[in-house]
Amino acid sequence: MSNDVLVLAERVGKQITDSTYELLGKARELADAWGGRAEVALFGPSEGAEQLGGADAVICIDHPALSDYVPEAYETALLHVLTQRAPRLLLLSNATVGLDLGAALSVRWDAPLAAYAVDLAVDGDALVATTQILGGKILAEVELGGSRAIATVVGGSLPPMTPAGSAEVVTLAPPAELDSSRMSVLQVFEPSGGDVDITAADMLVSIGRGIGSQDNLELAEELAQALGAPVSASRPIIDAGWMPKTRQVGKSGLKVKPKAYLAFGISGAPEHLEGMRSAELIIACNTDAKAPIFDVAHYGTTVDLFDLMPALAEKVKG
Repeated sequence: MSNDVLVLAERVGKQITDSTYELLGKARELADAWGGRAEVALFGPSEGAEQLGGADAVICIDHPALSDYVPEAYETALLHVLTQRAPRLLLLSNATVGLDLGAALSVRWDAPLAAYAVDLAVDGDALVATTQILGGKILAEVELGGSRAIATVVGGSLPPMTPAGSAEVVTLAPPAELDSSRMSVLQVFEPSGGDVDITAADMLVSIGRGIGSQDNLELAEELAQALGAPVSASRPIIDAGWMPKTRQVGKSGLKVKPKAYLAFGISGAPEHLEGMRSAELIIACNTDAKAPIFDVAHYGTTVDLFDLMPALAEKVKG
């Protein structure tokens, strides 16, 4: 049995995602505890391998079927890596890729799966995963025994590793099954230009379902203008068509790490928390004292947002 930990790297364009570095940091910690190696699987062009310092090895497979993320091709390639490298643990992000591949590989690789994990720790010879259930309202600890396991980790739950040094690059020949992949990417739709980049903002005024109606967006815009910050939103606002997709914070939107995140009328569903919990300062306003947003907020109030937002705007304006 190997004591190695394998992470699947994800990329946006040519850049390795933040979630990959979060997984790599935990992989390094667990591998050191077990006396094993931390390895990263990187699919498609090997560009980016140099960004993964901190890993002991980067396992590369390149094939035309892997040029874009396709579940069928990635599942085939990752199963090939698992068979060749035989790690003790596979770490995936609990986002699109991990949700696609985790369950399938649990069956094909014959390994238990801990989904929606927010922490992983070694307890003796066993691995204990802390996972979210009931939409994040309850945390459960599960022991993953045996010779192999898979965990999909909620983004923002772990501190990222700062890349340092260089890793050994190991190139594997692609499995023959990739030549007969039935799925391919026809077109990739990029977000429309011209809007602000909320991921680059130092401060965000973010609104949720509690704003009530589109007419009330003016309150958020007035406060945001006074603070010199853009307005962002949770998924219900985007789904209603009140703001563009480029303003959505969350697992199905954008992950943000501003110096200050002001949340108004946001309950704090796990999907949203995944996108903003790494903010340096979180201030939440929600009339429901039991809203999950208060579990991650540094400061919070149950004052009605319709009273608080105009008062704050007036105060900032002086």
